[in-house]
Amino acid sequence: MSSIVIYCRSGFENDAAAEITYLAAEAEVAGYVKAKPDSGYVVYECFDPELGIRLVKKLPFSNLVFARQWFFGRLVNKMPVDDRVGAILEHVDDLPECGELRVETPDTNTGKELSKFCKKFSTPLAKALEKRGVLSRELMTNKPVLHALFISTDTAYVGFSFSNNNSPYPMGILRLKMPSDGPSRSTLKLDEAFHVFVPKDEYEKRVRSGMRAVDLGACPGGWTYQLVRRGMFVAAIDNGPMNDDLMETGQVKHYREDGFKYRPDRRNIDWLVCDMVEKPIRVTNLMIDWIVNAFARELIFNLKLPMKKRFESVLECLTLIHEELEKYNVDYELQAKHLFHDREEITVHIRVKHVPQNVYS
Repeated sequence: MSSIVIYCRSGFENDAAAEITYLAAEAEVAGYVKAKPDSGYVVYECFDPELGIRLVKKLPFSNLVFARQWFFGRLVNKMPVDDRVGAILEHVDDLPECGELRVETPDTNTGKELSKFCKKFSTPLAKALEKRGVLSRELMTNKPVLHALFISTDTAYVGFSFSNNNSPYPMGILRLKMPSDGPSRSTLKLDEAFHVFVPKDEYEKRVRSGMRAVDLGACPGGWTYQLVRRGMFVAAIDNGPMNDDLMETGQVKHYREDGFKYRPDRRNIDWLVCDMVEKPIRVTNLMIDWIVNAFARELIFNLKLPMKKRFESVLECLTLIHEELEKYNVDYELQAKHLFHDREEITVHIRVKHVPQNVYS
């Protein structure tokens, strides 16, 4: 095995490739990347397999922006149609014992055509792997996950990921249902962000009823909707009109102001959210200003990306955040992800743990 296989959104293969190349170089894991346009995945071929396994184990998966899922494995191709299980079994003896099997496809039209086959194939493959001693009979979440990513009916990448350093979702996708009363489809972006960025065991403490929130660029209210449904009181900042049903809840106060100019009167905001259509570096500077002035405890915001060099744009913005917050000795946690419900943007979450008072006083 020598391949790090990364799932991504179709059309973002170059960005996922640039990212893993950059991170592998930082970790001194030499190799080369293979990326096919609109395939929904990229592969980083490691010259030293041991270093590749170490990278997948030690590099936090949460550090990857464009990756939906990843695993370490190998290509199994030209499988006979009448014995694909046998073909895969020839390549699994060096895998660790795994506690879960995921037979998947890339998130593409071709992948959708393969999904029915994968569902049928999962059971016979699982039974054979159990008999081989590579897969436990019962689901064991503390053991590695065994992946079989089919890219055609006779070709798949087969390998494993570490259950504490991967995506818990099939194909790396958290699928959410559009609420019937949601003001816009953008509402799913914030819903997904809350689930992805806030751990389940901390959710009730950090996302709860009665909190104060600000939504910059709120119109018509897609993100405000998610805050309201969680019982928060929201200052919706936008010169445009807000959804009438949201205003009738009594939880929303609408300020017809420019989101770049608005600042709260008090430093008591639990959540700042922002989905404004603007250059990513300008939004980044706005978020830095809110953080160093201790206006909000947690932030979720989108960065709209250019058509080309999207990874470079992301790297520029995240580097600026790290440099500025470290300059002001801010204690914080940052995550960034190209979420399933995102399109030409990424979503960033920052949890502000401490801002020195002398910075903003």
